[in-house]
Amino acid sequence: MVKVVSGSDEKTAKIIADVYSSIITAGIHIAPSIKTAEAAKVIENTQRDLNIALMNELSIIFEKLGIRTKDVIEAASTKWNFHRYMPGLVGGHCIGVDPYYLTYKAQELGYHPQVILAGRAINDYMATHVGERIIKGLNRLGKIPKKSSALILGLTFKENINDTRNSKVRDLIKYLKEYDVDVFAYDPMLEDEQIASFGVKKFSPGDKAGFDVIVLATAHSKFRDLHLEDLKEWSSDSPYLFDVRNFFNPEDAEASGFRYESL
Repeated sequence: MVKVVSGSDEKTAKIIADVYSSIITAGIHIAPSIKTAEAAKVIENTQRDLNIALMNELSIIFEKLGIRTKDVIEAASTKWNFHRYMPGLVGGHCIGVDPYYLTYKAQELGYHPQVILAGRAINDYMATHVGERIIKGLNRLGKIPKKSSALILGLTFKENINDTRNSKVRDLIKYLKEYDVDVFAYDPMLEDEQIASFGVKKFSPGDKAGFDVIVLATAHSKFRDLHLEDLKEWSSDSPYLFDVRNFFNPEDAEASGFRYESL
């Protein structure tokens, strides 16, 4: 990945570029000012935030249309200039934060961003949206939420890391607990105290279980070792799988007896 650098003056920028070029093989881009370099980083994350927000909003529309977002995206991806993004919970210390930095600076200068904040509003809402759908799904299965249990697979803000900063899974858990759902979690990337910080009970494969809903929230590669039959063994008599990340094959899940939903 090309490294963007700058400095307080041309000489300093050159020194910084020389240092990085000794360890970065992809190349160095010297921005004309520190402000330009910082703005570049902020808009990288803001652009990604907006692209995911678009997919999240489309997923809400497609769910109402009765079609799967993943199927639509796969079809649209056949066009060479379609940019593929998947819906999901947008957290972390960059993508979910940088748009607010840019907004703050814009408002300080007398401009009120509209598109940037619209994207943030959608992405901030998605944990609630997923929670609402899960509660409705439990009701359709004849389950009373306050007598139901949920297993959350993955707590980190993105896959294959142990970073939980600004994880929107925390907001989803909070929503489910407002309905008195008994929430458990399994995340092989986290230590026990990190899991406990989410206010959930730790679950480990092999534990006795009978969950009313299993929620795939973070797509860790280690979850590839989980089979649908494993999830079914952890489920109650009416298996219900909500796949936030479109991780599992819908047809396989339904063939295994799951009520399957996804963004």
